[in-house]
Amino acid sequence: MNHAPELTDALLSVDGRVATLTLNRDDVRNELTGTKLVDDIERTVQWINAEESIGVLIVTGAGRAFSSGGNIKHMFRREGSFGGDVYEVQKRYRQGIQRIPLAMHRLDVPSIAAINGAALGAGFDLACMCDMRLAAADAIMGETFINVGIIPGDGGAWFLQRLVGYQRAAELTFSGRTFTGVEGKELGVVLDAVSADQLLETAQQLARSLAAKPPQALRLTKRLMKSAQRMELYDFLDHCAVFQGMCHNTDDHLEALAATIEKRAPQFKGQ
Repeated sequence: MNHAPELTDALLSVDGRVATLTLNRDDVRNELTGTKLVDDIERTVQWINAEESIGVLIVTGAGRAFSSGGNIKHMFRREGSFGGDVYEVQKRYRQGIQRIPLAMHRLDVPSIAAINGAALGAGFDLACMCDMRLAAADAIMGETFINVGIIPGDGGAWFLQRLVGYQRAAELTFSGRTFTGVEGKELGVVLDAVSADQLLETAQQLARSLAAKPPQALRLTKRLMKSAQRMELYDFLDHCAVFQGMCHNTDDHLEALAATIEKRAPQFKGQ
């Protein structure tokens, strides 16, 4: 395994084929714009994409919040990420928080958000950038940008409507209302809402079950799912054919078949 990246405001742990990224700025409720979390997320994705031993990424928060998004005090004072004229602000967005959706979108492995507490604004969008979401039943979530007079500048409007459909995304985005993990399950935002003390173990169980699949096929399937969002069917089927040819020529494919025939657990090697 290659050396894990050095992170400033997050913690990265590895258990088998599962990596867990914990946003570790509870002092500011894991806000994204006044910390080094953008850099930490980007470095983690880059490392995982190059580290074939990792099969799944869990993203969670330490302390009270998953992430409170942008720093509203900085917004009010028009400083930091929010200072300057129109050109300067758009430049800061492009060079700052917008690096998160681009990084998460190019992540090669499945990702799970374990929403331990408040996930608001850009923090909620970070959860929506993951492939799957689990939430503490009492966690508060919301696409809350409109409440402070701004739009989802980190790409949230792109992610949310692909997650719950245009009509529901419109209602959540136009209203800026918040909801609990329990309602999040009803809305289709999260897979499940569990008690806070069971959240991380539930996420780890799901992650381990995914990471146990053939490593190369798992990464190719993730790439295929992302490609399907932007390709026409004819081109997409060509894409599928190439990926399938790659899978049929792996040792893990033969091992999966042999294990099925012999009624035993497979032993995958990522080859």
